[in-house]
Amino acid sequence: MNLSEIFIRRPVMTTLVMLSLLLFGLLSYKTLPISNLPTVDFPTISVTAKLPGANPETMAASVALPLEKQFAAISGIDSMTSTSSLGSTVINVQFALSRDIDAAAQDIAAAIAAAMGVLPPEMPNPPTYVKVNPADMPVMMLALTSDTLPTSTLSDLGESLIMAKLSMIEGVGEVDLVPPQKYAVRVQVNPDALAHRGIGLDEVAEALRTGNVSLPGGTLENDVSAYTLNPEGRLMDAAAFRDLVVRYQDGNPVRVGDLGQVLDGIENDQARSWYLRDGETRPAIIVRIRKQAGANAVALTDAVKARLPGLSAALPGAASLGVLYDQSEFIRASVVDVQLTMVATLVLVVLVLFVFIGAWRATLIPSLVIPLSLIATFIVMALLGYSLNTLSLMALTLSIGFVVDDAIVVLENIIRRREEGEGALEAALRGSREIGFTVLSMTLSLAAVFIPLMFMQGILGRLFEEFAVAITAAILLSGLLSLTLTPMLASRFLGAEDTAGGQERSPARLSALFARSFAGLTRLYGRALSLSLHYRPLMLLLTLGTVIGTVLLFQALPKGFIPSQDQDFFRIFAQIDDRTSFADMVRRQEQINQILLADPDIGPARAAAIVGLMGDSTALTFVSLPPAHAREHSVDEIIARLRPQLNQIPGLNVSLVNPPLITIGSRLTSAQWQLTLHGTDLARLQRQGALMEERLRRVEGLIDVKSDLQARQPRIEIEIDRDQASALGLTLHQIQDAFYSAYGRRQVSTIYAASNYYYVILELDPAYRAHPDALKQLYLRAEGGALVPLRAVARLVETVAPRTVNHQGQLPAATISFNLKPGASIGPVIAEIERIAADTLPADIHAQFQGTAQAFQSSLASMGFLLVITLIVIYVVLGILYESFLHPLTILTSLPLAGFGALAALWLLGLELDMYAYVGIIMLIGIVKKNGIMMVDFALDAERSRGLDPIAAIHGACLTRFRPIMMTTLAALLGTLPIAIGWGAGGEARQSLGVAVVGGLLFSQLMTLFVTPVFYVYLGRLAGWLQARRGDKTLAVASEGINDFSLLSPSFPFARLLTGQFALLSESAAELRTLLADPSTAAGAARRIRALERTLRADYRAIGRELGLTRLLPLERADLHAVSQAQETAMRALVAVAARASLYGLAEPRPAAVTLADNLAEMLALNAQMFAKLSRGEAIDAEVEQQERLTEESDSLLLVALGELYDEQAGTHDPLPLLRWSHLLERLETAIEGAERLAAVLESLVIKNI
Repeated sequence: MNLSEIFIRRPVMTTLVMLSLLLFGLLSYKTLPISNLPTVDFPTISVTAKLPGANPETMAASVALPLEKQFAAISGIDSMTSTSSLGSTVINVQFALSRDIDAAAQDIAAAIAAAMGVLPPEMPNPPTYVKVNPADMPVMMLALTSDTLPTSTLSDLGESLIMAKLSMIEGVGEVDLVPPQKYAVRVQVNPDALAHRGIGLDEVAEALRTGNVSLPGGTLENDVSAYTLNPEGRLMDAAAFRDLVVRYQDGNPVRVGDLGQVLDGIENDQARSWYLRDGETRPAIIVRIRKQAGANAVALTDAVKARLPGLSAALPGAASLGVLYDQSEFIRASVVDVQLTMVATLVLVVLVLFVFIGAWRATLIPSLVIPLSLIATFIVMALLGYSLNTLSLMALTLSIGFVVDDAIVVLENIIRRREEGEGALEAALRGSREIGFTVLSMTLSLAAVFIPLMFMQGILGRLFEEFAVAITAAILLSGLLSLTLTPMLASRFLGAEDTAGGQERSPARLSALFARSFAGLTRLYGRALSLSLHYRPLMLLLTLGTVIGTVLLFQALPKGFIPSQDQDFFRIFAQIDDRTSFADMVRRQEQINQILLADPDIGPARAAAIVGLMGDSTALTFVSLPPAHAREHSVDEIIARLRPQLNQIPGLNVSLVNPPLITIGSRLTSAQWQLTLHGTDLARLQRQGALMEERLRRVEGLIDVKSDLQARQPRIEIEIDRDQASALGLTLHQIQDAFYSAYGRRQVSTIYAASNYYYVILELDPAYRAHPDALKQLYLRAEGGALVPLRAVARLVETVAPRTVNHQGQLPAATISFNLKPGASIGPVIAEIERIAADTLPADIHAQFQGTAQAFQSSLASMGFLLVITLIVIYVVLGILYESFLHPLTILTSLPLAGFGALAALWLLGLELDMYAYVGIIMLIGIVKKNGIMMVDFALDAERSRGLDPIAAIHGACLTRFRPIMMTTLAALLGTLPIAIGWGAGGEARQSLGVAVVGGLLFSQLMTLFVTPVFYVYLGRLAGWLQARRGDKTLAVASEGINDFSLLSPSFPFARLLTGQFALLSESAAELRTLLADPSTAAGAARRIRALERTLRADYRAIGRELGLTRLLPLERADLHAVSQAQETAMRALVAVAARASLYGLAEPRPAAVTLADNLAEMLALNAQMFAKLSRGEAIDAEVEQQERLTEESDSLLLVALGELYDEQAGTHDPLPLLRWSHLLERLETAIEGAERLAAVLESLVIKNI
C-alpha cells in the first residue's frame, strides 16, 4: 500500500489535515508552561523539631533518633539524613522518584504521631513536616525593608499581608520569610535580683504562664436577653507582662519588671538579614516564592509583579517592598536565545537546501516540513504535560538539521522522475512509492536512537525525558509529513519550470559555479573511493587505529556532569572560627557587605545577606546580578575576583558557589560537591573525618574544603553531684529545668492576637549569659524553700563539642563539602578522593558521595550502559527492516569514527565529556547512521535489480547518493553549529553537545564515505561464504571473483557491449544537436533519444544478468560498473534536455546551445575512442588533452551564454523563454559533466593497469 497516494490524490484533505496540525500546535504552544529545565520533583519530606537550648547531642539522641527509627519503617525511602544543632533537628527523608509525595506525607505524619510517646515532653510543639523539592529554588525573592520599623513589624507585615496575598496566586507553591523575625516578649531576669528576693526561676515561669490565660466565661441568661461572659486574662505586649505579680513580700507585690527586663523583641534573636542595593545596606526580611510542580514560572512571576504595586500601597509609609531576584529574567533570556538559535538554524538549513536544489519553490517544499514538524510536536508535549524549557527547545533546534532529510530524499526522487519526462502526478506517485521504504528505515532507526533516553532512570532520566520525547516526536512527524505533504505539494506546485529551476532559478553564474565545483568533488571522491576499495586492508587498519584512538581519548578526556552556567546569581557561604559568637558573625558579615558594595559588578546589583539561617556561626549571602549582556564579567570571573578579598577577613572561612542548574540532594552545604562518612562510633568518626578533611585539602583541583563535623565549639559540661543535690533537697530534674529556663530561651506562654500568635520567652539577662563565670551566680530553690547556689551541687568544666550532629541512614555521619578550582574536572577529582578514602579510612568508616557527586558517579555507569542499549535497539530495528543480520553491522561501522571525531573536538577545545556531550554522541549515532542507510539501501537494490557484486554495487551507490549524503550532513552540521558556538544565555553549558556533534560529523563524514563501503564488501563476502557453506556455490564463486578476464581485454565480452553503448550515446548527442539547432524537430528528436535510452537500459540489464554468472575480479566489476554508471548519467542528462526542450516548445535556436551540443557530441566521441584504445592497449594521452580543452571551452562558453541570457532577461517583458533556455544550458552542463566523468573513469582505468 502506498500511504502517499491517498494524500496526493486528495489535496483538500491533506491541506486541511496540515492546517489542523498547525492550528492545534500553535494552541498547544500557548498552553505550555515556560521553565528553565524540565520539572524534576524529588519526593522529599523535611521534618523539623525544636527543643530550645538543647545541645546537638541531646537533639540527635532524644529527638532525631526516635523519629528516624519510625521513618525507617516507611517503604520507598531513598535516603534519610538529619542535622541536629543547638535546639533544632531537621530530618530530610527523600523517597524514590516513583513514590507519590502525598502518600509519603501521610506515612510521615503517622510516624511522627507514633514517636510522640518517646520524644522529650519539654518540646514546645510537636515536630512539623513540609513537602519540599530540593531541585526547585525560589522563582522570585522580594526584600521587605524599612529604616525605622523594627524587623518584628516587618515580619508581621510579611506574614499577614504579603504571604497571605501571594499564596492566593495561581501556581504559587510556597511563600516563606527568611529569616523569620516574629514578635515575642522576652523576659530577661537578673539572677541577683532573684537571689536578693529569694525567688526561683520556676516561680517567674509559673507567673508568666498563669498570668496570661484565656478561658471561656460562659453565658448569663434571663427571660429577655443573654450575655456572653468574657473574663479577660490575655496580655498582649511587654508592658502588660512587666506588671505581672510574681509574689508578695512584706505586703508588697514583686512584679516581673522588678526582677529584670521585659522587652518587645523577636522570637529568634540569633538571626539577622540585610538588603544590599545601589550601594546601600538596609535591614530586611526576605520573601521567598516557590512555584507548584508544573507551573509556568514566567507567568507566575509576572502575576507576582502585577500584585506588587497594590502590596506596596498597603504597607506603612516607612516600609518598602522590592524585587531581589526574578528567575523569569534568566528563563526568558535562555528561552529567547534558544528560540533565536532555532531560527538561525532553520535559516542555515534552508540555505543549504537552496544551494543544493537551486530553486526557491523546490526548496520551499521540504522547508515547510521543518516548522510544521516542530509545531506539531507541541501537541505531543502538551498532551504529556511537558514545558517549554531549554532542553526541550534545544531538542527541537537539533531536530531541524535532520527532520528535513526525509523530505529531501522524497523530493529529490520526484524531481528526478520529472526530469525524465514523467508528469507531475505520475512522478509524485511513483517517486514516493519508490523511496517509501528508505524513508521508513531512516525515520524509525533515527527515532530508535532516543528510545533508551526515554526510559533512563534517576535524575538524568527525568531531565532528558522531555528532550528525548520532543526530538523523537519531531522525527516521526517529519517522516509522516515527508510521505504525505511533500509529494502532494510536489504534484501540485512543482511545475516544469520550477522542477528545473524556472522563474525562481538561482543566479546562473552561482549555480554553474557550484555545480562545477560539486562535480569536481564527486569525481575526486570517486577516485578516492576506488583506491580505498582497492586497499581494503589499509582501511581496516585505519579503522582499527581510530577505534584505539577513541578509547584513549575517552580515558584522557576529563569527565563532567551537568555544567554550571552563568545564571545571573551566586551564593557566598561564610563561617567564623570556633569560640566566636553570633555578634561576631554579624560584624564579619558587615565586612563582607562592604566588600560586595565596593565591587563594580555587585555595587549596583541586588544582594541579600542572612546570618543565622544555617546556624549562629554561619552566614549566607545571595547575590543577584544584572543579565550577562549588561555586565562586563561573568559569574565565575566575579567569584574569582572576590575570593581573595573575602579570604582576607580574619577568622572567616568563605565559600563562593556558582550553583548548578539543578540541586541534587537534600542536605544544604557550603559547596557544590559532598562526600559523606558514616560509622557507628561518633568519636572515631570525628577523628577520621578530620584526617580525611585534611588530606582532601591537599588534593589538586579542590577549594573550599569543609566538614560539618566540627568538634571545636566551646561547651561547658555541668557535672552534677547527685548525692549533694539530694542532701540539699534538689532533684536532677529541678537542676536541668532551671538551666533550661535560664539559658534555653524557654517559651513559657503564648500571646494570641487577632491575626497571629506570639511567644513569651524566659531567659537570664544577657550580662549573665556572656561568660561561664556567670553560671556560678545561678540559684536553685530546694524543697524547703531555701535557695541553693549552683556551685554547691555542680562543677563546671570547659570542653569542646560538635556544632552539629549529623546522621545518614540512622548512623552518625560527617559530610565533607568542596568546590572545584576553575578548570578542574570532577571525574579525576572523584577518582583521587576514592583512592584517598581507600588508603585512609578504617573498615568501620564508610565513604559515600552524596548529592551531585553521587549522581555523577551513577551517571558514568548509566551512560555507558545507555550507549550499549542504543546500539542494540538500532541493530534490532535495522535487522527487522532489512531482514538481515549483517547489513545493520555495515551501517553501524561508522559509529566509532563519529565517536573519535566527537571526543577529539572536545579535547581540542578543552571541554569536558559531560552529560550534554554524551547526548550529542547518542545523536551522532542516529545522524551518521542515516548516511550508511542511504549507501547500503541503494547498493542492495543494485545487487538485486542489476546483479552487481558488492564492490560494484557499493561503488555506484556511494557516487549516486554522494549528493544527498552531503546535503543531509551539511544540514545537520549547520543545524548544530549555533549550539557549538555557545550562543546566548546559558549557551556555554550546552556547547559541549554542539561541539561533539559537529566534530563527530566532520570526521565521520570524511571517513565513513570510505570505511562503510569497505565493510560492505567484506560483509558481502562473508554472506557469500555463509551461503556457500549452505551449498549456494554460484554466489560464492561470483563473490570471490577469481578469473583470467580483464575489462580492457578485447576478448572481454562486456568491452564490446560498452563500446556499443558509447555509440548509442554519440547518436543521442547528434540527435540533441539537431533538436537545439532546429527546435521544430524537438518532439521527434526527444522520442528518438528516449528510444536510445531504453536500448541503453536494456543493455545494462543484460550486463547485470551476465555479471552474476561470470567469473570476474572484484575491482574489474567496480570498473565496469563505474563506466556504465557514468554512461547512464550522461544519457539521463541528454534525455532531460530533450524532454524539456520538447515540453517548452522553443521557437528560436540559440547558437550557444548548439555549440555546447557540438562540444558534447565531440567529447562523447572522444570517450568512445579512449575506451577503444584502452581495449587495444594503446595510449590515450592525446584524447585526454583534447577532452580537457573541450571541457574548459564549454565551461567558458556556458558562463558567457548564461550571462547574456540574464542580461537579455532584464530588458524584456516576457523573461520565460530566456529562463527556459538558461535551464536547458544548465542541463547541457550536466551532460558535459557526465562526459567529463566518463573520461575520468577511463583515466582511472589506465592508472590501475599501469
